[in-house]
Order: sequence, then C-alpha cells, then structure tokens
Amino acid sequence: MLAGLRAWLEQTAGDVDVVITAASWADLLDHSAYPVDVVLLDLDLQDNIPVTLKLATLRAAGVAVVIVSTLADAPHVRACVAAGALGYVPKSDSAEEIVRAVRAAAIGEVYMTPTLAEMLISDKHQSAGEAATAPRLSPQELRALVLYASGMPMKSVARRLGVSFDTAKGYVDRVRVKYAQAGREARTKIELHGRAVEDGLLGGELSSPGGGGLSVFAGVPTTRPTPPGIDWRLT
Repeated sequence: MLAGLRAWLEQTAGDVDVVITAASWADLLDHSAYPVDVVLLDLDLQDNIPVTLKLATLRAAGVAVVIVSTLADAPHVRACVAAGALGYVPKSDSAEEIVRAVRAAAIGEVYMTPTLAEMLISDKHQSAGEAATAPRLSPQELRALVLYASGMPMKSVARRLGVSFDTAKGYVDRVRVKYAQAGREARTKIELHGRAVEDGLLGGELSSPGGGGLSVFAGVPTTRPTPPGIDWRLT
C-alpha cells in the first residue's frame, strides 16, 4: 500500500508532499523529520499498541491524524473520532477520498465520507432503539453539519463545500429543521455540536478554527492563506 499510494499521490496530488513512509510506529516516531502536519495512520499494523495511545501521542505533538483501515464498522470509527482523529477512510474507498481527508486535516477540519457518516448515525440510533429519531441528511447536509459543528464559521464552511454563503447556511438550517422534526432540537451551534457528538460524527471538544495554512517542513500553523504543500506520514 505504501509504495503504490505514494506513487499515486506524487503523480496526481501536487499540493501533498509525502516526506516519509514508515512501516512501523517506532519508525515514524524515530524519524528525524517527525513531527510535521498530517499522519495517515494505518489501523491494521497489528503491533499491539492501542490506537488511542497513538492518537494521544500524535495530538500532543501537534499532528493531525487521518485513519485508514480495512475496518469500517461504527465502533472502530467512533472510537477513533472520539480519540481525536480528524478523518477516517476505509481502504475500500478510492485514493481520492484519502487526499480529501488529508487536505481537510491539514487545515484542522474533520472529514467523513457521506457513507460513513450515515452508517454512524444509523448505528447510533439502532443500538439505542431510537431509529425514528435519526434525521435523514443529504451528503451535503452531513458535510455542512460536521464542518460547522466542529467550530468553523459559516463563511469557511461555504468555501470548503464550494458553495455560496447562503447555500451553506441553507444546508445548516435544514439540518436544524430535521433534528427538530426528529425531536432533538439543535437551535444553536453548541447544540448542533452536541447532536454531532451524540451521533458519533465528532469528538467531544468544540474547537476554534485555526488561521492560515501549514508549513511544509515544521508542520506548524502559519499566517499564509494557502499552504505550498502538506507534509504527512504513511504508517
């Protein structure tokens, strides 16, 4: 996977610089260039190190994390999001989804494919015997909910979705209406965040959006509006 994905990225994703490929957790931590911006972390390393410990270690170093795995069930996805992962991409998905997740993580955004998001919502309420209370959201509504509820201003949500401010606001307004119709009011941003956490779409902390891009070498937020590249890790 490492060699193939690296070659594909180098050919097709010009704004993503793959600076390290590491076959083990220890190799990543020992590398002289660690830490930088984003780690693409394989959940299937079978090294008996809990993923929660890995995520805590990376977060403490200021590194954003995207999980890739053959496992795409709700408990694994929800546990990783709760532990601080900004993205989760099943290995069955296309490489384009990995690029989208890495780009989002590099600017502090959560990325969840519509399929995973719908699965999380469905599983959450079925396990609680409350399937009727789960709102049915469109893919764009799901993306708008995750972005806005994670702390982004509406203008940034619109830019991320590639739509106008009014269109992005319309998505979020419809999300609020659907939650209300399901008997789960979400009138404020804090309440929307709470619903997203309840449904397993976000971890428990409402974050403030960072400014600017990311430095290629240090992985430290800068004031440049557009990053010249994104450093990340394959492990």
